[in-house]
Amino acid sequence: MSTHTIVGAGQVGTRLAHLLLARGYTVRLLSRTGNGPQGLQADASDLASLRSAASGSDVIYNCLNPRYHRWPVGLAADGRQPACVRGSRGGSAGDLEQPVRVRPGHGRDDRTDADGCGHTVKGGVRARMWQQALAAHDEGRIRTVEVRASDYIGEGGGQVMFGERVVPNVRAGKTVRVLGAADQPHTWTYTGDVATTLAGVATDESTWGRAWHVPSNAPRTQTEVVGDLAAALGLPAPRVRPLPATLVRIAGLFNPEIREMREMLYEFDRPFVMDSSAAQTELGLKPTPWDEVIEETLRRNPA
Repeated sequence: MSTHTIVGAGQVGTRLAHLLLARGYTVRLLSRTGNGPQGLQADASDLASLRSAASGSDVIYNCLNPRYHRWPVGLAADGRQPACVRGSRGGSAGDLEQPVRVRPGHGRDDRTDADGCGHTVKGGVRARMWQQALAAHDEGRIRTVEVRASDYIGEGGGQVMFGERVVPNVRAGKTVRVLGAADQPHTWTYTGDVATTLAGVATDESTWGRAWHVPSNAPRTQTEVVGDLAAALGLPAPRVRPLPATLVRIAGLFNPEIREMREMLYEFDRPFVMDSSAAQTELGLKPTPWDEVIEETLRRNPA
């Protein structure tokens, strides 16, 4: 079986590791802590460390997800990683023995044109990474494919919209505060579907050299999602209110992540819909049923 190396043991990387192990692949899950299934310690900012840990890989997945205010540094530095991984195989440019490089991105930041030129700071980082990887692919130096998603759902913690900031209030019947407008349709992508799509394109060479949108369910407003969570708990839907823009600006003075989030509010004050029909039609992938996504969200956010 081939060896699959995942850089980043976050929401997607850990799910992907479990999925690949279940399919019988040899898996290395690289992170600073070495936690997770088949976890190994490696610092993605240290090229020598990464080269050593990824040596001999057939497929490399970039699942890094630094904190929002660290994107320009934490992700931009990642643009150097393909070269170091290539060197670890001893391959030269155009060597077909080089590993396939797979990376999840975000449809939201790459949507302004067909080449994925984002119009925000963080979107620009993502776009440049993809353009650099695609150029190397076209030159035969690596083989690459990108998987893009909208905002994640199905996880716990504070880095997702419907995690620890929302579910406890739903359980308690308290008012839920959300970013942007509460009544605009929005695509939500289940992290389990991100992992499934990554695993699928990595071993299908007909997908390489392209960016794919993860199969996602029909758009739901934030009010509708909160109502779905409450219904699954057998509770009445709580009130849903937008966070005042002034409060977001003030909070951004003290919290760098909130400050960085401000430029992304355009996603939530108008319809934000991602088209994943290509992956569904051409690859035969389907999104996890919505009721299962809701149940998983609640399971990962216990009382």
